[in-house]
Amino acid sequence: MKIKLLITGLIIIMAASAFLVFNKNSSSFAGKKADSAPISDDSLLTLVEYNTFRYFSDGAEPVSGMARERIHLDGNYPENDQNVVTTGGSGFGLMALVVGINRGFTGRDEGIKRHIVDFLRKADRFHGAWPHWLYGETGRVKPFGQKDNGADIVETAYMAQGLLSARQYLRNGSEQEQKIAADIDTLWRQIEWSFFTRGGQKVIYWHWSPSYGWEMNMPVTGYNECLILYILAPSSPTYPVDPDVYHSGWAGNGKIVSKNEAYGIPLILKFNYAEEYGGPLFWAHYSYLGLDPRGLSDKYADYWKLNVDQATINHKWCSLNPEKYKGYSDKRWGLTASYSVNGYAAHAPGPKNDLGVISPTAAVSSLPYTPAESMAAIKDFYFNLGPRLFGKYGFYDAFSEQSNWFPQRYLAIDQGPEIVMIENYRTGLIWKLFMSCPEVQTGLKRLGFSIKDKK
Repeated sequence: MKIKLLITGLIIIMAASAFLVFNKNSSSFAGKKADSAPISDDSLLTLVEYNTFRYFSDGAEPVSGMARERIHLDGNYPENDQNVVTTGGSGFGLMALVVGINRGFTGRDEGIKRHIVDFLRKADRFHGAWPHWLYGETGRVKPFGQKDNGADIVETAYMAQGLLSARQYLRNGSEQEQKIAADIDTLWRQIEWSFFTRGGQKVIYWHWSPSYGWEMNMPVTGYNECLILYILAPSSPTYPVDPDVYHSGWAGNGKIVSKNEAYGIPLILKFNYAEEYGGPLFWAHYSYLGLDPRGLSDKYADYWKLNVDQATINHKWCSLNPEKYKGYSDKRWGLTASYSVNGYAAHAPGPKNDLGVISPTAAVSSLPYTPAESMAAIKDFYFNLGPRLFGKYGFYDAFSEQSNWFPQRYLAIDQGPEIVMIENYRTGLIWKLFMSCPEVQTGLKRLGFSIKDKK
């Protein structure tokens, strides 16, 4: 079924009016008990999508239109960085904008604006790849670290995932939209994926700096959040990498496969660390915002089962709560990388990586994999924790009842997966768009992936 690319004026007006009223009254819902919820599950999901969408629309850096790295409603910033934008988070944001347009949260002319693509075209790039951070006012690189002042090919892959999804959404639209789609295609074709094999090695390297070259020396191996990199690199029509780079570098010629279990649930692939219980849940989200794991498999894994199992283990760990943290339950769960009581941490099941901090994006973005458990968490977060956890741009990034810590802070890379994965659960919108890319289909075939028909 083709996605309708033109939203009629009547639908936009009706939707916009409904959401103005809905959002105006939403604060009165927060804090009520879930068993007396005044709105349906479907309406709650729409409300969460709408508020989260606003991070990437109302909260965007105004000059570039890109997603700010962070927004702190409490005003407590580690530095004056409100003009710093994130490449990967903005890739997620492009998909969020598509969701917003399609749901009538905004008009098409206010959605994927011309200046976002213009900014990306003029911003600092290194062999076609963007850095992790940019200054939104100038497009110049903001170093993520001393030697990390150049290309970040993983963040670029997240951006490319969003760009391709947006291209597919706009390509049959108005004349202006078709021009934007054509410019997106040019940006995609200019990314020199093969350069990041560092002279033809059978692995992709994460960073390259014009000042320090390959000194970061970080080969990307699996399994973690970077699968999308190894899908897009062989899919490139201009600078493709050989499929053996995937099989040798990412999959270690089969060493990626795990025989371990947690709670009787197979881990399937080795998670690089926290092997006993799997890794943080963003590994099941970032690569799969566009890449549809339903029916997707290769000789290493069934990727739908992989993600369902990881989310299930994460839920099980929090439900059993072996570390006895205050607040954990079968409804209040979710461990992933996010803000933490002391800085930032990759929270995950296991005594070393569970710090008593729950990150709403973990459970919310797992909605396609664990619908009952994730919906229970969404209702608990919204109705029972209320305004302590739900604000202007949706659920705040993280909280800890153990430490009585409820910061009013957001991160783009955590907000983006929430709206996109909720929509994928509801309609499959972004999955359909990204998977409709002929280059992606070619790349998957080159790598030996198979895709079963979805029932």
